[in-house]
Amino acid sequence: MRYGCHSKVGKIRKILIKHPKDAFLSQEVVDSQWKDLNYYGCPDYDKSLEEYEHFVNLLKETIPEIYYLSKNDNTHLDSIYTHDPILVTESGAVLCHMGKEERNGEPLAAGEYLSELGIPMLGAITGKGRLEGGDTVWLDERTLAVGQGYRTNREGIRQLGELTEDCIDALVVVPLPHWRGPDDVLHLMSLISPVDRNLAVVYSRLMPVPFRELLLNRGIKLIEVSEDEYETMGCNILTVAPRRCIMIAGNPRTKQMLEEEGVEVREYIGEEISKKGAGGPTCLTRPILREV
Repeated sequence: MRYGCHSKVGKIRKILIKHPKDAFLSQEVVDSQWKDLNYYGCPDYDKSLEEYEHFVNLLKETIPEIYYLSKNDNTHLDSIYTHDPILVTESGAVLCHMGKEERNGEPLAAGEYLSELGIPMLGAITGKGRLEGGDTVWLDERTLAVGQGYRTNREGIRQLGELTEDCIDALVVVPLPHWRGPDDVLHLMSLISPVDRNLAVVYSRLMPVPFRELLLNRGIKLIEVSEDEYETMGCNILTVAPRRCIMIAGNPRTKQMLEEEGVEVREYIGEEISKKGAGGPTCLTRPILREV
């Protein structure tokens, strides 16, 4: 199987997702888990199925191959967010070690499935190392930015560097702010969504100055998300091909700015599958193969 994702903006050829029927399982399971997992509200199971089907239909418009993770007794509601437990490089997959302890059954479950598809395991983050996929952003095919915060730590980044030394030339460590504390979700991808090689949507108020300057020095134009649309996940955008993206409905100013830059925007209602669990369209997907 061909695999490798050294880009955030190249056309997605293959992608891994998990349907809420296999992550949420039932309303009873949702009711029993959402508070302990720090969700902002209790998802409605039936509505989540409807929202997800629309989301999948948007993926099918451009992505030829879609793979589904099955239900697993060692995972919880958060397993719908397939972006976080694994990275897929041109040399193989890296299993993460989640900063949110309740999610630590997810990397192995995803890794076993990828192995069945013929994708080799490059290695795993172990011990005191912590790494989540939402803290990783490709700046080019040999340069990976990694957010260091409550979900990803220095030891996890060090191990990632060792595992990927043959396929990554540079790891750019980006310190993340305390923001709302360790129980909240703040990944590097909470602050930036690339939509082309020279265009990205950002929330600069939480972005470290050196990282923001690095983006500008690379010739990347920054679309600034407003404070109110940051709260409604306007900065979490899935690019399925250069200047073609999917975002949560309800962020009209961000959408307009994207369209003014020639970006094709598709929207989905994400009240149940995204907003309540703080996981937008990027979080719901793990690309397996992207063009670079």
